[in-house]
Amino acid sequence: MSQKTYHFIGIKGSGMSALALMLHQMGHKVQGSDSTDYYFTQRGLELAGIPLLPFDTKNITPDVEIIAGNAFRDDNNIELAYANKNGYHFVRYHEFLGQFMTNFTSIGVAGAHGKTSTTGLLAHVMRHVTDTSYLIGDGTGRGSEDSKFFVFESDEYERHFLPYHPEYTIITNVDFDHPDYFTGIDDVFDAFQTYANQVTKGVFVYGDDKYLQKIKANVPIYRYGFSDSDDYIAKDVRRTTSGSKFTAYFHDQKIGEFVVPTYGKHNILNALAVVAVTHQDGFDTEEVAKYMATFGGVKRRFTEKRIGEQVIIDDFAHHPTEIEATVDAARQKYPDKEIVAVFQPHTFTRTIALIDEFATSLNQADAVYLAQIYGSAREVDHGEVKVEDLAVKIEKPAKVITVDNVSPLLDHDNAVYVFMGAGDIQKYEYAFETLLSQLTSNVQ
Repeated sequence: MSQKTYHFIGIKGSGMSALALMLHQMGHKVQGSDSTDYYFTQRGLELAGIPLLPFDTKNITPDVEIIAGNAFRDDNNIELAYANKNGYHFVRYHEFLGQFMTNFTSIGVAGAHGKTSTTGLLAHVMRHVTDTSYLIGDGTGRGSEDSKFFVFESDEYERHFLPYHPEYTIITNVDFDHPDYFTGIDDVFDAFQTYANQVTKGVFVYGDDKYLQKIKANVPIYRYGFSDSDDYIAKDVRRTTSGSKFTAYFHDQKIGEFVVPTYGKHNILNALAVVAVTHQDGFDTEEVAKYMATFGGVKRRFTEKRIGEQVIIDDFAHHPTEIEATVDAARQKYPDKEIVAVFQPHTFTRTIALIDEFATSLNQADAVYLAQIYGSAREVDHGEVKVEDLAVKIEKPAKVITVDNVSPLLDHDNAVYVFMGAGDIQKYEYAFETLLSQLTSNVQ
């Protein structure tokens, strides 16, 4: 094994931290640099004893192999600028992954929405059934030198998945997102079509997606969904106290009964995709069902906590389709409670492109609170859109709040608070939790 140290530029990124953890567990030496701001992925890195360094040109030495996060360039990172100026070789995260996955039977999970939850469920099931390494987009990874299988999240942004040639892939859906890169839905579909052509054994797609109905591949395509025309079908779907239960069929052949400890149609589809892949690869159905029922979820995907009587849900949803799915899951799980959406738009370009769709999806909640738009490092605010522009378009009661004053959220009694966003929405959530804790202790 190489004694070189892998140095990650931007190690706190969700994919980067997962890859760092995986390589560390495989026995490689790993370190990384990033901003000193706290990010939710760093706890796992700290527990593993992986050195976390501030950005510094001194980190770039001849004895490190550099893996660079996709967000960083010469003009915004001193380490990359130094590496380029002095002739140090580096690879991007997705380039490294494309090479790395050739050591395994690899299963990618792609799609506009649902990638992380589906990857998490597939990885959870497979690691219990057989030795499996995995990378999940919530910052978690597991590495085993002896594993035959590798499960990973396959991201379409900037066509990052084009270095990947996995044996199998799931594609959950095709939807327009990342308007800072894609020109429109046809451009998005073109990216997924190119990716599908690179898969070497089988492609699993959601059968009701109108774009995935058009997808072609050089290998068998298996469609999953609720329709009799699909190859893998979920029937007899019912809500239970422990989650969602369904019976899975492959054409007319009953595979078995499955329970996934989550709510909402999208989560049943994700579970059915996992059933389909494991069924095609010959895994024991009863084992798959047994471990599917024990899935604890992934970070920042419908993560729940209670403070007193109040239910708080934290979710990464930052696209209208995801908001609708998250609100639907909350309503299914808590049909007798008011659903209060607290949403932070992520990037100005996405807010401009999808503002009407955001308003429509947020209208599914009973009340809406909006945080200021979170601009990413890769864009400039040209003043074309404000969060107030979105508030005006929402028919349900909608207010703009600041992180310094979240007290308007107290205007609800029997409520579920759903905090959604991909920026720093958790700051608002923590502020609200602090406020609730103070009120609870004062009452006592």
